[in-house]
Amino acid sequence: MSESPPPEPPAETDWQRRRRLEAVFGDVLPETTSDERDPEAESDQEATDSWLRAQVPPHHG
Repeated sequence: MSESPPPEPPAETDWQRRRRLEAVFGDVLPETTSDERDPEAESDQEATDSWLRAQVPPHHG
């Protein structure tokens, strides 16, 4: 008596796959890639860095 292979799960839609992956790995990827963003816009890190540099007193420069 031979066993038949288990049935394949139904195909998932894109949103189901994203939801499943986010549940396992979290939302680690940005919605847009760097080539889709405005090159003139400052990133959050750049804005924070520039703010910190602006806060340094002159005698610490």
